[in-house]
Amino acid sequence: MYLLVFKLFLFLSLLQISVSARNLASQEPNQFQLLKYHKGALLSGKISVNLIWYGKFKPSQRAIISDFITSLTHTSPTSKTLHQPSVATWWKTTEKYYKLATPSKNSSPLSLTLGKQIIDESCSLGKSLTDKKIQTLASKGDQRNAINVVLTSADVTVTGFGMSRCGTHGHARGLGKRGSKFAYIWVGNSETQCPGQCAWPFHAPVYGPQSPPLVAPNNDVGLDGMVINLASLLAGTATNPFGNGYYQGPQNAPLEAASACPGVYGKGAYPGYAGDLLVDTTTGGSFNAYGANGRKFLLPALYDPTTSACSTMV
Repeated sequence: MYLLVFKLFLFLSLLQISVSARNLASQEPNQFQLLKYHKGALLSGKISVNLIWYGKFKPSQRAIISDFITSLTHTSPTSKTLHQPSVATWWKTTEKYYKLATPSKNSSPLSLTLGKQIIDESCSLGKSLTDKKIQTLASKGDQRNAINVVLTSADVTVTGFGMSRCGTHGHARGLGKRGSKFAYIWVGNSETQCPGQCAWPFHAPVYGPQSPPLVAPNNDVGLDGMVINLASLLAGTATNPFGNGYYQGPQNAPLEAASACPGVYGKGAYPGYAGDLLVDTTTGGSFNAYGANGRKFLLPALYDPTTSACSTMV
């Protein structure tokens, strides 16, 4: 089974000192060019994002993630009340991959909606998880037209968490002999285990320039960090759901729509500096996208396949 390992914050923990990342941030010619399309299926149509909460999360924490998912396709009745830049605008960059892959087809573009939420506070599989257990948890969600997202609490350990990854995305075969493939994601809360690797720029990095951490827009370092990871992995899942879509490099550790732009959140980003961002005048929180229900989020830059550059919201 193919399992994609999320590498974005591994780059961050290593100072993000690749010249390519700097070139992408400034939209100069870069080594990636277009991420290669490997002719595999992409997700399209209406897809439910089912959340599987593993461990204890406060209702306010669950609301942060739920609002982010809702924000991906959230539109306002009038343009005057729709704050920009928005999460929905950020997500539209992924549509460019689909249009390039299927220029002559009239299939509906990918539309994500918040689906079921499964709460497992008792940690039915224990508090030390392997990839196999993550897949078992992911299979509890719907397996047709769905992305099942496993979210582990701060006291749950997962193999490789904080050392080589902050989350993963992959796919598995559904139940039964004719079970269809479904996509899944795992993201961990790094607040106590590895915030320097997986919650930057809301926590000082383990290595590199020790600039003051930014204030998390929802006042929760762990959950705001999870939003960054989840956003990156959702973009990777949409454009490379089964390991043969858009990516660059080795199949088991590829660069994808978000991980091709490590550490870039706003214009002027460079290693150790997230870029020029918006700041909430009341809370001091740094963000680059408005979401539903009054939320503000910090989202990673996405590689724009039509310009061969990292696309930032601000």
